[in-house]
Amino acid sequence: MAIEIKEVNSKTDLNKFIRFPYKLYKNHPYWVPALDMDEKTSLSKEKNPAFEFCEAKYWLAYKDGKLAGRIAGILNKRANDNWKENRIRFGWLDIIEDKDVADALLKTVENWGKEYNCNEIHGPLGFTDMDREGMLVEGFNELGTYATLYNHEYYPKIMEKLGYEKDADWFQFEYQVPEKLPEKLTKMSDLIAKRYNVHSLKATKTKQLLKYAHQIFEVLNQSFMPLYGFAPLSDRQIDLFTKQYIGYVKPEFVSVILNDKDEVVAFGITMPSLSKGVQKAKGKLFPFGWWHILQSIKNHDVIDMYLIAIRPDMQNKGLNAIIFEELMSNYIKKGVKKTVQNPVLEVNIKNQLIWQDYNPRQHIRRRCYIKKIS
Repeated sequence: MAIEIKEVNSKTDLNKFIRFPYKLYKNHPYWVPALDMDEKTSLSKEKNPAFEFCEAKYWLAYKDGKLAGRIAGILNKRANDNWKENRIRFGWLDIIEDKDVADALLKTVENWGKEYNCNEIHGPLGFTDMDREGMLVEGFNELGTYATLYNHEYYPKIMEKLGYEKDADWFQFEYQVPEKLPEKLTKMSDLIAKRYNVHSLKATKTKQLLKYAHQIFEVLNQSFMPLYGFAPLSDRQIDLFTKQYIGYVKPEFVSVILNDKDEVVAFGITMPSLSKGVQKAKGKLFPFGWWHILQSIKNHDVIDMYLIAIRPDMQNKGLNAIIFEELMSNYIKKGVKKTVQNPVLEVNIKNQLIWQDYNPRQHIRRRCYIKKIS
């Protein structure tokens, strides 16, 4: 049973790379695909500005002539410099239930990493924290958010057999939206706003948010700097993510906090869950995928919490109360029943504690694995 590893060097191979998971997870109720157009942008040296400081290669695995897996190898030079490490990343890992296939793919990335004198391999990670990351190790019967990975239950078992160990874990929590806004929250929000002379943008149109988009990502860069594997986003990356995401959010589900100088000091970006719509679209906007996604945006029962960040000099001052007061108020008005948080690091206790009043349910755990390269 021969295993062949083939590097992706053509559009045909890239399409196979992107579409392989559709065979692996056909009709799976919990797998949420990425949109093909987003995948092509992320994997393209011409379109993804992360290639200013990253190198990447992609491979397909064939077993007995049949497509059996895929993997990406990524060298993030900026992250390595930031963390004083010399690591190669793997991402976009999908495999049939076969340890030998996984071993062949991962060894290919390991060997490529040796060309850059890397001494460790870790993943699954993307080019940046804006990409999908973290292998699912708990919550296989839970529907994930659009921005997260899904994998079969055999994945972590294979990783451990191949000598990979835990390096970091992320939690995901689900929260129930209260029927009524807690009076305590409203009072706290007003108190904090007066004490630090800040206020909410109260945007009603997307163009009002776009004015502050660059500042929003600057705050993200500053506040995420200490987090696992993070590398600051460049101006070109900020422009790309503004185009990809900010232009499509609904202003009532975004909170931007400004100081008296009209500077962004904190923000929370949330969106109606796209998971079921993207499942129905099968990763394609056309001919009818856009309609399914549009229906998801109009359905406000479930909200996905994408990003919350506070500028470092304004942290530990209670600004999260202003964000929560604005978002929760709008959730209640729009009939939202629950929210699902994007992954938060296991060690980020501060982030977890600020949600304790909203009946949190930790329903998903994700893991970044690591292994020494001999």
